[in-house]
Amino acid sequence: MNLQRYHRQMLLPDIGEQGQKLISSSTALVVGCGALGCMIASMLVRAGIGKIILVDRDFVDLTNLQRQVLFNEDDVNAGLPKAIAAKEKLSRINANVEIQAEVADINFMNIETYLKDCDIVIDGVDNFETRYIVNDAAIKHAIPYVYGGAVGTTGTIYPILPHTKDQSASWETEPETSIAGPCLRCIHENMPAPGSTPTCDTAGVLGPIVSIIANLQVTEAIKILTKNWSKVSRSMQFIDLWQNQFKQFDIASLYEAGDCVCCKQHNYEFLDGIHGSRTTTMCGREAVQILPTEGQWNLNLEQLKQKLESTLTLTKANPFMLQLDIKEAENTYELTIFKDGRAMVRGTRDENIAKSIYAKYIGS
Repeated sequence: MNLQRYHRQMLLPDIGEQGQKLISSSTALVVGCGALGCMIASMLVRAGIGKIILVDRDFVDLTNLQRQVLFNEDDVNAGLPKAIAAKEKLSRINANVEIQAEVADINFMNIETYLKDCDIVIDGVDNFETRYIVNDAAIKHAIPYVYGGAVGTTGTIYPILPHTKDQSASWETEPETSIAGPCLRCIHENMPAPGSTPTCDTAGVLGPIVSIIANLQVTEAIKILTKNWSKVSRSMQFIDLWQNQFKQFDIASLYEAGDCVCCKQHNYEFLDGIHGSRTTTMCGREAVQILPTEGQWNLNLEQLKQKLESTLTLTKANPFMLQLDIKEAENTYELTIFKDGRAMVRGTRDENIAKSIYAKYIGS
């Protein structure tokens, strides 16, 4: 292993050669390749992570380029999935890193597959349902989870180090005092009600806040991977760049004070699919994503293309997806179909309309 390219990083006393070897032997799962995920992945690859798994359900859109630093207009024109476009850019940054790109939706049926053998999972998603699924899986398998979110001009970050049943995790045994802390459900037992929190649709997003939050997430990840337990933040950090606010909230007592359904009772409701849904309104676009029914996870796109292009207008096709225009009555919709059976219906936020289009052209 040639560590010379990481020389400046190894000069840091808390990292050194031993810390760099720990980073370079670690595997990180980055959930989402949007604004946060792009910056997270870029910094991890530059830092020399051994393997990175990128999972994202979306394709590159023109409106992404304002803040999603790995993409360009060529990716938009090619209709590339974000995970594939990100892998292509990252592989040119550091050829020594193993990069696994998955064009998929993280859900209760597949999260444990992606988490297998990971040392850390980092949040780059834009919805709470996925976060609660990731939280459940991270707690169940005792994997550090670095939560982060950014919307408008504000951002939040909090590294979650799970409590284990036998208190055997390294962050519980190696420091003088365990630094395990509350999980996402200790902080918010239930997901926020739809419409109760700002989204990039309603509040927009300032590019610099994304970069700051993502870099804070990667910093905490590096501390965790190098076992610098005394340096890991145990506070939730909140930043409002526009108002020049930088706040920290001590939330350590939430674990002891409550009876968390996840990390105390070990009931993983989101991981068990109790709160799951086949449809999701996409952040930042007038679109609904629909998951396939079980058993429809490997579509033959070429066959589907031949079936649909005689009745619909095909606008894009590549090995990862088909994109077609649909005209129904006075409305026009854009239907994007992915190889894993997912689809996005653009031009509506009505989940019933989206499901109807899915059933009509793909199947129930």
